[in-house]
Formats: sequence, structure tokens, C-alpha cells
Amino acid sequence: MERPAHRDDLRPRREEPDIPEEVRPADLDRAARFELKTLTKENADQVARHLVMAARLIEDDPELAHKHALAAAQRAGRIAIVRESVAITAYAIGDFALALRELRTFRRISGSDDQIALMVDSERGVGRPDRALELGRSVDRSRLPLEAQVGLAIAMSGARLDQGDPQAALDELERAPIDLTRVHPWSPELFLAFAAVHEDLGHAEEASRWSRRAARAADVLDEVGEEDTSVAITVETDGETES
Repeated sequence: MERPAHRDDLRPRREEPDIPEEVRPADLDRAARFELKTLTKENADQVARHLVMAARLIEDDPELAHKHALAAAQRAGRIAIVRESVAITAYAIGDFALALRELRTFRRISGSDDQIALMVDSERGVGRPDRALELGRSVDRSRLPLEAQVGLAIAMSGARLDQGDPQAALDELERAPIDLTRVHPWSPELFLAFAAVHEDLGHAEEASRWSRRAARAADVLDEVGEEDTSVAITVETDGETES
């Protein structure tokens, strides 16, 4: 018996943004493609191609990336990875209310807290630092992936800064898993967050130290390329790092 189409296949659709012919469904991460298995093959392929475009465009053209994510959602609105893509692109264009709604839906469908940092930051974006902190405290950080733990610490620190409490902001950052013997993809952002908080506290020397670490981490990541998840470095006696 032929597999019935997913209900989302049957919804009328608005005009979708164009996708270059060379973009293939196989360009999407295998785990993400697996989430599309409930769709018809034709629809799954188009959803996958829109998700690929959303990921490729989010840095240089977030508006167009968001249109691709919305096109995917028109076709497969009940798929967690699709709602996650809408949320991330909405956040990128500054629509924090939409990002928050989509993140809640993603969390409900997937049961995952991996995007909790983006939820906290979206609460900040709509002007609710108190709710942001409450949300961040509601999860068990130890059960999150390392990148999510770091992102949550940065978001919680930002909420503390929104409240005008830089010392509490520093305390939040110090809850992040920090390893100065390796450079990770999230290292530059974390180090810059430390620099900003120390600057607010009037610690000029520490702020400068963390800024240099952030710059060096970014340089190291540029040198090794995006495929590496982390890079070992040596720690000098003055606290600076070399690759």
C-alpha cells in the first residue's frame, strides 16, 4: 500500500523562494533528513533543500534564509528541525517574539532543551530579563551538550547585565565549562562575553586579556577551518595562548 502523504503536504502554499538547481537534499545533515521520513519523498526533498538554503544564507542574508525556513514550514510544520530553523532565522532577523514561539514549539515536539540559550536570549529580546533568568534556571545544565551549556551561560549573563548587575553576570559566565587548553567554535563568543563583563566591572586589564584570547581563538579557528570541532593549544605562563 502506498504511504499516505503527511498532512502538511496538502496545505495550500504561498510562493516559495527559488532554490539553485545544484542544491541537493543530500546536502542536509543525515540526522536532519531522518526527521523528514514521515513526508512523501518529493516533499521531503524540497523541505531538505529549503533547510539547506536557510543554513547557507543565515549569515549573509538572514531575511532570505528566513523565507526559506518559512517555505519549509509551509510544507512540514510539524517537524521539529523545521520549526527550529524558523526560530533560528527569526532570531537572526530580530523577530524575537516569533523566535520564542517557534522555539517553544520545537521544544514541545522534540523534547529537547538544546536551544534553551536561544530561548533565554529571545526572552531578553522582548524585554523580559526576569523571565529569561527563570527559564534558564528551569533546566539541568549538566544534561545539556557543552555548546548549549556555554550558550546558556552567555545568555544568562546578558540577562544579568540587562538588570544592571555585572557581578552576577560574571558569576553566570563562570558557570560555563571553560577550557583554556583548547579552542572550541564557541570560544570567541564566550571570551568576548567575559571581556564585556570585566569592562563593565572596571577591570580594564582582565577585559583586555579576554579580548586578546577571543581574537586569538578566532584566528585559530580561521586557520583550521570549520570542520574541526576543537583545537589544542598551549598555555603560556602569562595566561596568553598560542596554537
